[in-house]
Amino acid sequence: MALLAGVMTGCSESAAGGDAKPSASATESAKARATGDAEGSEAAVSTVERGGSVGAAGSACELPVTFDTAEKWRPEAVETQAPGGGSGSEEDELAAELAEGLLHQGPFTAACEIDAKPAGNIGFIRVWTGEAGATEGDAKALLKKFVAAEGGTSEAEYSGFSSDSGVSGTEVEYLYTSEALNETKKERAFVAVTPGGPVVVHLGGLDSQEHERMLPAYELAKRTLRTT
Repeated sequence: MALLAGVMTGCSESAAGGDAKPSASATESAKARATGDAEGSEAAVSTVERGGSVGAAGSACELPVTFDTAEKWRPEAVETQAPGGGSGSEEDELAAELAEGLLHQGPFTAACEIDAKPAGNIGFIRVWTGEAGATEGDAKALLKKFVAAEGGTSEAEYSGFSSDSGVSGTEVEYLYTSEALNETKKERAFVAVTPGGPVVVHLGGLDSQEHERMLPAYELAKRTLRTT
């Protein structure tokens, strides 16, 4: 396959010095926000037809997790062997360097990309895997490393999530700015730590409009996430 097609609140301290408890209004606000997020997720999933699933042995991409994919979205495993070693020319070396950069982001390696083009959108859900040994307490720190390694990111907001099967992790919504195009767009990702290693599921898109259109497929993946 083409290598990664398309190139690729805290509480304030009280005057007495202890941690202040959140006010009733802050608590109500947090509950309302959480309820709104959950309702939004349910609504998003209800708007997409389910296709197959990915992650299990024998599927297009074998992963430490499985999740459902939206109808017509096409998953394909990412080749982890970067090209090179041919003529030894400068062009080959540059191609190998570019491929290596696309294959790795922070402590994660590209494992699978699920193409939205057959469903009429321009973008991918990409899955990245890390080495085994991390714990659930490492999830947010790992996701922060993933976002930082992308470069050009800002306004990252992190939150927890739990799938319907009880798999929990950390999610982030952020902005990515391309210096070359001088454009900013929305992106988001979630990470879950499994016995087989941490897994990041990322949604980008050509622009913020495409990103919003593809959100139901991303929410479907998050809601149906299971460990293999």
